[in-house]
Amino acid sequence: MMRILVANANTTEAITRLCAEAARAAAAPGTDILPATPRFGPAVISSRAENVIAGHALLELLADHAGQVQAVVLAVSHDTALEAARQLMPCPVVGMTEAACLTACMVGGRFGLLTLGGVETYRELIARHGLSARLSGLEGLAATPQDAVAEPARVEAMVLEGIARLVEGGADAVVLGGAALAGMAARLGPRAPVPLLDGIACAVKLAEALVGLGLPRPRGGSLAPLSGRQSTGLSPALAALLRG
Repeated sequence: MMRILVANANTTEAITRLCAEAARAAAAPGTDILPATPRFGPAVISSRAENVIAGHALLELLADHAGQVQAVVLAVSHDTALEAARQLMPCPVVGMTEAACLTACMVGGRFGLLTLGGVETYRELIARHGLSARLSGLEGLAATPQDAVAEPARVEAMVLEGIARLVEGGADAVVLGGAALAGMAARLGPRAPVPLLDGIACAVKLAEALVGLGLPRPRGGSLAPLSGRQSTGLSPALAALLRG
């Protein structure tokens, strides 16, 4: 059985549950989804400072599961600590927004991304993933992740309006960016004029594919595993990954 850790990077259990449901709906038979929430950090990541804090919490959470899962899905739309997680973990690590954007590139020429709140950090994230040339536009809705959990019908209506604006701007596919929107693409897909990409669903399927490919860990380059690194005050599991 393949075990995939679906790791939330904030401390809101309701978002962890949403992501777990979307992951299980996408997973192949025989894939076991293990959802997890960090022990400390922001309730919801909505700033650069919170994202950095969440990165530490997320790496500690992953370290606790190192060697116990075959893949990791980062259930955080900022793809928080993605490169660091890939260096530390002995298994494939997939970021939900990277996975959705890469998949969007396979179903259309250009894609749009819709999220809750501000969009500039997503513009930067897409640039880091090397996909700016394929981005047609960004849409930030005046709603919060808490709104999506508490009032899903109202937020879904706003999402459909935002999708329409992105399509008018040239999007052939739309990424729903945000862990709080997990599972919404499947519900709204029949009412949308272009394919909708759910980051959790895309990440689970790509994680399954990477496990199936059986690629070895790099022995060189910037993501080669660490060894002999000293630290102070980290959790025992995270300190152990740094020591190698």
